[in-house]
Amino acid sequence: MAEPGGAPVLVAAGGTGGHLFPAEALAAALVKRGRAVHLATDRRAARYGGAFAGDAIHVIASDTLRARHPFALAKTSLWLGVGLFQAWALIGRLKPAAVIGFGGYPTIPPVLAAAWRGIPSLIHEANAVFGRANRLLAPRVDAIATAFAAVAHGDAGLSAKATLTGNPVRPAVVAAAATPYPVAVDPLRLLIFGGSQGARIMAEIVPAAIALIEPGLRARLAIVQQSREEDMARVRSAYAGLPIAAEIAPFFPDLPARMAGSHLIVSRSGASTIAELAAIGRPAILVPLPHALDQDQFANASELAGAGGAIRLAQTEFTPRRLAAEIAALAAAPARLAAMAAAAKLLGRLDAAERLADLVLRVAGTHSTQ
Repeated sequence: MAEPGGAPVLVAAGGTGGHLFPAEALAAALVKRGRAVHLATDRRAARYGGAFAGDAIHVIASDTLRARHPFALAKTSLWLGVGLFQAWALIGRLKPAAVIGFGGYPTIPPVLAAAWRGIPSLIHEANAVFGRANRLLAPRVDAIATAFAAVAHGDAGLSAKATLTGNPVRPAVVAAAATPYPVAVDPLRLLIFGGSQGARIMAEIVPAAIALIEPGLRARLAIVQQSREEDMARVRSAYAGLPIAAEIAPFFPDLPARMAGSHLIVSRSGASTIAELAAIGRPAILVPLPHALDQDQFANASELAGAGGAIRLAQTEFTPRRLAAEIAALAAAPARLAAMAAAAKLLGRLDAAERLADLVLRVAGTHSTQ
C-alpha cells in the first residue's frame, strides 16, 4: 500500500466487511505515517479488500468452528494448522514490526505465529464482548485494543493489556459524520439494512409494518431498504401496493452518505454498524442477530440503547405491529429523534484509526514518521 518506512505491519482479518473495514481504516492511518501494510485474510476478502494492493494480500487457510462434533473439530483444527504453517512462513518473509488481528478465525494463525516468533502482537475487539477467536488469542498477545470500555473488565490480566481506541471507521464514514442531523422531517427518511445475515427478516417485517402505519404518516415516509436479490420482487411489490416512495437495492455503495441523510435507521447491530451509527450520529431501531454464540450483537445494541441513541428490539419482539408503533411514536416526536442522534454521536470516535495506529506503533517499539 505504500513504500516501506521501516518494517511493515501485518493486519489479519476475517474476510467480511465487519472485520475488514476497520482493518482498512487502520491501514490507511499507518500508510499516512509511511508504514507499509500487508493483509492476511481468507478467500472471502476479494469482495471487501479493495483498499489493499494485490501483492499485499495474503490468503491464509482457516476454518470457522460451527459445530462441536468430532468431525467438525478435526476439520477446523486441520485447516487452522495449515494456516499456521502458512502464516509462520509469511511472517518469516515479511519480518513485520507488529501483527494485529481484527477478529474471526482467520486471524488465529497469523497472530499465533507472530506470538510464537516473538513478533509484537495485538488484537482489536470491535464488539462489546470478546469473540471466540479473540478470547483464544487475548492471553497470548502484547496488547488488546477495544471499541467499548467494559470489554476486558472482570479479568485483571486482560484489563492490564487493554486500551480503549474505538472501532476504526472508513473515510466515507468520517466524511458523512460532518453532515448535521436533518432538521426537516417531511419527508421522514427511513433507512433499512440487515447485512448478509439479516436482510431477510427486514424484508419480511418492515413492509408489513409500513402497511400498518396510518395513511397520513405513511404518505410522509421515504424509504431506502437493502434487500437480498431473492426478496427484491416481493419487497417492491409490497411497497408498490401501498403506495409509498421506496428505493430498494441489494447493496448501497454509498451507505455512509445514506445514513447521514436519514432520520431513522432500522438495522442489525454488528460492530461496524454500531461504530458508524455513533460516528455519524443517527438514531436507530436495532434488532440483534439472535443466534450468535457470543451474543455480540445483543451486547453492542445494549451499549447504544443504554446511551439513549437507539431502541433495542429482540427478534421475537420485532413484529410488524411493534415496529409500526415505534416508527409512529418517533415520527410524532422529532425532538426525541434529534436527542437520540446526539446521544449516539457522543459514543462516536472518529479518531479511532489514529488511536489504534498509535497503539500499534507503540507496541512495535517504533515512532510515527508523520
